[in-house]
Amino acid sequence: MKKVILRTGIYCSLALVVFFLITLGIGKKLSFEVQEVIGYVGIILCLIFVYFGIRQYRDKVNGGTLSFGQGIKVGLLIVLLPALLFGIFDVAYSTYINPGFYDEYCTAQLAKLQQSVSAAEYEVKSKQIKAQMELFKNNPLFQFIVMALTVLIVGFIITVISTLILRKNKPNTSFN
Repeated sequence: MKKVILRTGIYCSLALVVFFLITLGIGKKLSFEVQEVIGYVGIILCLIFVYFGIRQYRDKVNGGTLSFGQGIKVGLLIVLLPALLFGIFDVAYSTYINPGFYDEYCTAQLAKLQQSVSAAEYEVKSKQIKAQMELFKNNPLFQFIVMALTVLIVGFIITVISTLILRKNKPNTSFN
């Protein structure tokens, strides 16, 4: 089981790194909204490996059977590695590669907000946005936790779906 989890987690992590590097090159030319959509699509695509890991566990390790609990356990253990990696990459990106990211993002969000609300509402909401950006910008641990949890949540959803698709109970051999 450990071998399947580790191998699949590494594949998933490598796919995440490759996707991150590709989007790093093209992302600057796109709006933050488009970048966010691409980010979630990338996470989902990379986490497709979870399905294959659970299937391999069912077929090669567990004799062709898979309970719901086993599938959830295997899937979540696979997801841990890319979740941790994504958290680390996000902190590294905003700290070393693009230290002005949160300032740029905040400026873009405030400009978008200003166009859509009244001046009084802008004052209140802009303070909230600035506070959130400062929290991310000045607290790498918080940033890491939020980004790792993002992958874990998406990974959990993919794990549940994969487990439901792949679940196979042991054949009933009793003659009642």
